[in-house]
Amino acid sequence: MLHQPLLCGSKVTTPSTFFASAFSAGNNAARCSFTGNSSVRHVRSVRFMKQASGSKSNNERGVFSETMDRAKHRTTNAYGGRAQEGGVLEEESSKVIESRPSWKIFPGQAFPLGVSEVDSGINFSIFSQHATAVTLCLVLPERGSIDPLDGGMIEIVFDPNLNKTGDIWHICIEDLPQSNVLYGYRIDGPQDWGKGHRFDSSIVLVDPYAKLVEGRRYFGDVNMKLSTFLGTFDFDSLPFDWGENYKLPNISELAFYLRFKDLVIYEMNVRAFTIDESSGLDSNIRGSYLGVIEKIPHLLELGINAVELLPVFEFDELEFQRRPNPRDHMINTWGYSTINFFSPMSRYASAGGGSVNASREFKEMVKALHSSGIEVILDVVYNHTNEADDDNPYTTSFRGIDNKVYYMLDNNGQLLNFSGCGPMFGLGLKFVDPNARHVWLKPTHSYHDKKSTGKEPQFYPNWTAFVNAQCVRNQGPEPMHLRHWVTEYHVDGFRFDLASALCRGIDGSPLNAPPLIRAIAKDAVLSRCKIIAEPWDCGGLYLVGSFPNWDRWAEWNGKYRDDVRKFIKGDSGVKGSFATRVAGSSDLYRMNKRRPYHSINFVIAHDGFTLRDLVSYNFKHNEANGEGGYDGSNDNFSWNCGFEGETDDASIKALRARQMKNFHLALMISQGTPMMLMGDEYGHTRNGNNNSYGHDTAINSFLWDQLDARKSDHFRFFSKVIKYRHAHEVFSHESFLSKNDITWHEDHWDNHDSKFLAFTLHDRSGGDIYLAFNAHDYFIKVLLPTPPEKRKWQRVVDTNLKSPDDFVHDGVPSVGNTYNIAPYSSILLEAKF
Repeated sequence: MLHQPLLCGSKVTTPSTFFASAFSAGNNAARCSFTGNSSVRHVRSVRFMKQASGSKSNNERGVFSETMDRAKHRTTNAYGGRAQEGGVLEEESSKVIESRPSWKIFPGQAFPLGVSEVDSGINFSIFSQHATAVTLCLVLPERGSIDPLDGGMIEIVFDPNLNKTGDIWHICIEDLPQSNVLYGYRIDGPQDWGKGHRFDSSIVLVDPYAKLVEGRRYFGDVNMKLSTFLGTFDFDSLPFDWGENYKLPNISELAFYLRFKDLVIYEMNVRAFTIDESSGLDSNIRGSYLGVIEKIPHLLELGINAVELLPVFEFDELEFQRRPNPRDHMINTWGYSTINFFSPMSRYASAGGGSVNASREFKEMVKALHSSGIEVILDVVYNHTNEADDDNPYTTSFRGIDNKVYYMLDNNGQLLNFSGCGPMFGLGLKFVDPNARHVWLKPTHSYHDKKSTGKEPQFYPNWTAFVNAQCVRNQGPEPMHLRHWVTEYHVDGFRFDLASALCRGIDGSPLNAPPLIRAIAKDAVLSRCKIIAEPWDCGGLYLVGSFPNWDRWAEWNGKYRDDVRKFIKGDSGVKGSFATRVAGSSDLYRMNKRRPYHSINFVIAHDGFTLRDLVSYNFKHNEANGEGGYDGSNDNFSWNCGFEGETDDASIKALRARQMKNFHLALMISQGTPMMLMGDEYGHTRNGNNNSYGHDTAINSFLWDQLDARKSDHFRFFSKVIKYRHAHEVFSHESFLSKNDITWHEDHWDNHDSKFLAFTLHDRSGGDIYLAFNAHDYFIKVLLPTPPEKRKWQRVVDTNLKSPDDFVHDGVPSVGNTYNIAPYSSILLEAKF
């Protein structure tokens, strides 16, 4: 039941279950003839697919499988002539109606890939190097019904002699509606799995370059769990109004544009942020892009100035439920399972509005965030897609279009997996657009158009040859779709999931200068965006501090996370490492022109414990995930403070609250770019689940009632400390610290048992800041250094104190010459007049 060849799942008996209200109407058949001139071929007949009422499932192929199996032998050539197999022409099924639409069909053009509006109509273009047959499938909007299937599916077979340039298949159709058309492709080719091919012409595939994708309209609608996804387009709507004075981010200077070092990043999930009823939002906008807009005041109150959104490209949240398996109770709420890289997640539109509304509302969200001084960074997943593996394939696009190009394979044609989540997406389209609309994927071969090179087309049989040839031409594989998100949606940057996987060659071996990574760093548009790597993968390629960067890439600093966790919880022998991390990780990033802000410092991220769980659990508790507790990391460096899980013990609860404040203070005073996780500002718990990707419940949802309950203490402290960081540049140096910037008050660096660290950050104006962290289980009385002339130390932070005394912005005077620092606590003193 993984492969649904048309528009409905096998358990659906009426066509209305797919794209309900997607269109306004549908007729049973359109009947006219094609006309044209010398450049237009006459079409004698086009097959018209229509589901019979009450169709039943057929094994695992879906309700249309029988029809589609026959259809691939019966669809017509776009320029006339019945398609045949073995010279035998099958009789028509009663489910296929011969029709003559009033269209003109032209051969079309190869570029741009995807769907485009051209002078002669709507142009369709798709790449497949190994395909032997390509069929365009269309579902049209008609009047008189809300059921799109009543209009049937029109299929047009491409003539390789007319509709193919190099390895790009294309066609242009005049008089197609300019919106509300669903489209996909059937693609056939070699059936040799040993050579890496996975063609299946029974499946209607999503165009990788579709700018909009339609699927089920409502997130997690289990009645539509077997919906198929198809591309669509909208050339009717007016361009989005960004405002008279609005400029593209990172292209021109903007009032709100922030340097990397000034960011405080808030990692969040669009749906989970407002889906809970406690958000107080109307049910139509909960969990949507518009819902984020409604909660911008919270983000401003917290003090963050950048959001890093978990994946917002189209994905299938019900992918786990397509077949019986131990995880078939789960809903993919994180979104790390991409169907299409150009289209916004359509089910994040308000009120089930679909892909066109999702696109507009995403822009409204970005515009509103920018207007509030908040940048938008997208989490992007290029190491794998939704299409799973050969054991349980879920073919929706790339696999069926050209598996051998799109995925990494071994010498036996078998899929490689370095992501831990599915076969490695090879990032592998093989073309460079002669009109500079470059494709965005890593090539294993390449094709150069004569127009762009002045030479005959050339093909290079491997990655290295391609890159060498490109270097000679001063060209390279350019990430077109990332540009699309910058120019069309105005996002400010990208975080690349398991980015080390993108540093592997076609055989999986590491590359010293990965061409895609370099192309992004050198791209005229993207090089001015924030580009962040998660510098490891599940194949063991750990590149923290050594990720190929061209002085542009920042990195999630996994060593910062681990060393800070170890020190704050009281591990021995890590004081020196903790000092290195809070000082900017110069051991990792002091190279060439890299800066402290290239270290994305974090203690907590979406995968792993929340901050509250980090101080409440020694062990992960992932039983609800259906994998027997084997999933998720075992190396959490957590400490439950004396009891596993929730407790009513007041002393343990107080210690946990103190530890959360210690972690947050350490993060916000560290050199580098801090990132925190949504929900940590009120102490969200996932009950010890450190891999909660499949729970569309309170486990992941932001609980606004809990925020309200902790607004005056926990949230207050978190917000105050973030804003204090913004107000003091000593925490965000442009360059690595020198002896004039910091003084370490430490004589026991070699003492393995020492768990105390104190230092002073020197301010040019004299407003020095003294910090001390005590991870011992006993008090430490320290002699304070002499403050700058005419100033005295005043207490701003003491995590051992209760709110509001734990943070006093104006400072508490009369600190004296010594300070008695409580166990598992930290202090911040400021030199004031």
